[in-house]
Amino acid sequence: MINPADFYRQLAREGFSYFTGVPDSLLKEFCAYVTDTVDARDHVITANEGGAVALATGYHLATGKAGVVYMQNSGLGNAVNPLLSLADPEVYSIPILLLVGWRGEPGVKDEPQHRKQGRVQNAILQAMEIPYEVLSGDADTAATQLRTLTEHMREHSCPVALVVRKGTFEPYDPSGNVDNESTDTAIAPGRTYPMNRETALQMILGALSPEDRIVSTTGKTSREIYEIREARREDHSRDFLTVGSMGHAVMIALGLAEHQSRTVYCIDGDGAVLMHLGSLAIAGNRDAENLRHIVINNGAHESVGGQPTVGYDIAFERIASELGYRAFIRAETEEELGLSLERLSSERGPVLLEVRVEPGSRSDLGRPSTTPLENKSSLMEGLGVVPE
Repeated sequence: MINPADFYRQLAREGFSYFTGVPDSLLKEFCAYVTDTVDARDHVITANEGGAVALATGYHLATGKAGVVYMQNSGLGNAVNPLLSLADPEVYSIPILLLVGWRGEPGVKDEPQHRKQGRVQNAILQAMEIPYEVLSGDADTAATQLRTLTEHMREHSCPVALVVRKGTFEPYDPSGNVDNESTDTAIAPGRTYPMNRETALQMILGALSPEDRIVSTTGKTSREIYEIREARREDHSRDFLTVGSMGHAVMIALGLAEHQSRTVYCIDGDGAVLMHLGSLAIAGNRDAENLRHIVINNGAHESVGGQPTVGYDIAFERIASELGYRAFIRAETEEELGLSLERLSSERGPVLLEVRVEPGSRSDLGRPSTTPLENKSSLMEGLGVVPE
């Protein structure tokens, strides 16, 4: 395993001092070190991976230097267009070092949404003609790989990639000590809010009718909804638990709402909403009276390590108004949430409810025992829909 601090110092020796990207669970130890070490001007957590490539491009134009762009491989799709139409040697020829977390690596147990991506990931890099190395867990070998790729990057002024396997980086804690146990506890510096996400979800699910349907965002939100249903012995067919596809839950919900008479609740996260904020403009300007959009804002990318978002600094009320939502509601306490849910059910949609909560989740949080295909089939069967 590689010590995150040692790897950072090796990057510095190769001339890298600027970092941007979207957090990934396989890179969280390194990202945590960067967050603690690098000045905020030289480390930007972006809304999506394509934006990080563009930001690194602007950095290169301003300084002549290459930046480091980190991402989970699921975000590679968001970055394909700017990598090929902006940074490619045949276009603007921008040198960038990509750090790509290899979720779904063949032979390594992972969730269904990562398996296909992991299997085709390296073939995608090859098709894009991006030179890459799978980062070794041996520090000396890793240093050689980094040096070789950096030389190629500078010689050809092009993007190159280091693919990072699970367990490549040693655990890191803010004191700089290596700990034997790595956790998913959020590291984002939060403000004090009395609720956590699971409490909010329990209240939301308790306020819905059996006829209502839910589309929930990827990550711990969907996992908590599944466990709440299990604990209450409730029917899972009312919920579409989105896996992967970060930032797209509201479009799934809109497509469902516009072709069903039932009320559809999209339960979203701040990081996911920010990733594809333009979708809110589309949802807000459609006449979907039965669409209720709930954004649970914990100011963190909690599912991949707790790195901060700008969620707490965003005026969602103004965004909702400008993007066409017919009403906006905000709740920070259980009492406020209870009243907000009553109002939400009676408002004509699309309506946006922001629920501010503390980051953090149970250490024993499980995962759905059903497959995504079973989830889809159960939902459609409950709606009386037969695939053509």
